[in-house]
Amino acid sequence: MVVLVQEDKKQVLNLLKTARGQTEGIIRMVEDDRYCVDISKQILSVQALLKKANLKVIDQHIRHCVYEAFIEGNSDEKINEVMELIDKYAK
Repeated sequence: MVVLVQEDKKQVLNLLKTARGQTEGIIRMVEDDRYCVDISKQILSVQALLKKANLKVIDQHIRHCVYEAFIEGNSDEKINEVMELIDKYAK
């Protein structure tokens, strides 16, 4: 199993921590009965951060885990994993 390289791990963690902070802010906005459109815009912002973090994780998976599986000659399982991710991502 290959984990994220250090630089990418740091980027993913920063994105996720930012999303967490924004999510906490959204909760406060809802609790404070803030304007719906402002809340929605913040939700979209968090979704964009999560999408960016997910793409970085998928990128690293393909560049390391899938690549390694091809070299070792057992790529079918990794291809299926990536196809499942693409299927979920497309929905």
